[in-house]
Amino acid sequence: MGWDKETVNIHILNQLSANTMSQVLDIQFTEVGDDYMKATMPVNHNTHQPYGLLHGGASAALAETVGSVASWATIDRERQICVGIEINCNHVRGKKDRLVTATVRPLHIGATTHVWDIRITDERDKLVCVSRLTVAVLKKPKE
Repeated sequence: MGWDKETVNIHILNQLSANTMSQVLDIQFTEVGDDYMKATMPVNHNTHQPYGLLHGGASAALAETVGSVASWATIDRERQICVGIEINCNHVRGKKDRLVTATVRPLHIGATTHVWDIRITDERDKLVCVSRLTVAVLKKPKE
């Protein structure tokens, strides 16, 4: 599996964040490979829970962002849209500051559903959160 590198590049992926939660959380796409994408998110007061650790909801938002964008990159955007229908996250390590990086890879790319594996790691490549996202591929509504 690969995406069209002309329409799927870091600049275009980061433009998708304008006026969304991704922009608020400062999620930045950093790398696009043949079968993966990477994005970073700062761990700071915007993404903390009350104990000063990375909020699980922020990790889930990062995971859903990279998985949804990966689905967007694989569909026929003239005729289809994609929406998340299920996400699970296992938070395995606390994180107080700096950055986390999410790497998304496909587990299943079907005609009507996609399933993505998302691993969120710290700057030492230690696992912080592992997530699985299921995305529905739907007919694009008529405008």
